[in-house]
Amino acid sequence: MLLNYVVWDVDPYIFHIGSRPIAWYGLFWAMVFIVGYYIMKNIYKKESINEEHLDMLFMYMLISTVLGARLGHCLFYEPSYYLSNPVEILKIWEGGLASHGGAIGILIGLFIYAKKIKKPYIWILDRIVVPAAIGGAFIRFGNLMNSEIYGEPTTLPWGFKFVRDYPIGMPIENIPACHPTQIYEAIFCILVFIYLLYAYYKQNMAEKRPGFMFGIFLIVVFGSRILIEFIKNPQVEFETSMTLDMGQWLSIPFLFAGIWLVIKSFVKK
Repeated sequence: MLLNYVVWDVDPYIFHIGSRPIAWYGLFWAMVFIVGYYIMKNIYKKESINEEHLDMLFMYMLISTVLGARLGHCLFYEPSYYLSNPVEILKIWEGGLASHGGAIGILIGLFIYAKKIKKPYIWILDRIVVPAAIGGAFIRFGNLMNSEIYGEPTTLPWGFKFVRDYPIGMPIENIPACHPTQIYEAIFCILVFIYLLYAYYKQNMAEKRPGFMFGIFLIVVFGSRILIEFIKNPQVEFETSMTLDMGQWLSIPFLFAGIWLVIKSFVKK
């Protein structure tokens, strides 16, 4: 008999080194930078950009992503707690990273980076979105392995029962099947990654229409985020009383910026 749901009971830890657990989430975060470095290395090689600039980019991305994502979580979702306990902000290993904070951190870091290498800001933005898109998918798969940030109950056959989020021993039939919104978001990231590869290598859009690739990335990633949030469980208590949740409000400016950039890229100068 086929079940109309998926039982998800995956251990978030791959293995332990002594008492130190190695988590799937950490592995996927590492993959973001490893794969991202490889993609940007090929882009820089194609455009004959100094490899020293690539090493500098890696450091700027690493620092700005982690700082931005951590501060975003602390200030957007639990500001009263972290402002009262500022030392807790430093405990990144305990979890708590926000994609919108990471995006803001990256934008600031890349602005400084572009100044350093004397390139237009939009030049690096149009190229960094290629690895950023697949990186977004890796992060959402990390969320899936943690059984976190999932959606509301559903009767669809691909609904996931996140067993580890409920008391040990609870009967499967008492656990609701929910939308695996981590997978939904990952799919959008993968689709935009495939298109951006095509736009860069086959259509030469980064050169032909500056701002277009960055704009498409913003539209797809943050537009899909707004839609998926309607079926996602609130991350924090105060979101239950909001018309749109925090993730949606934070996504709206990125969405409109993307639309503006795409339109602007087609306006003749």
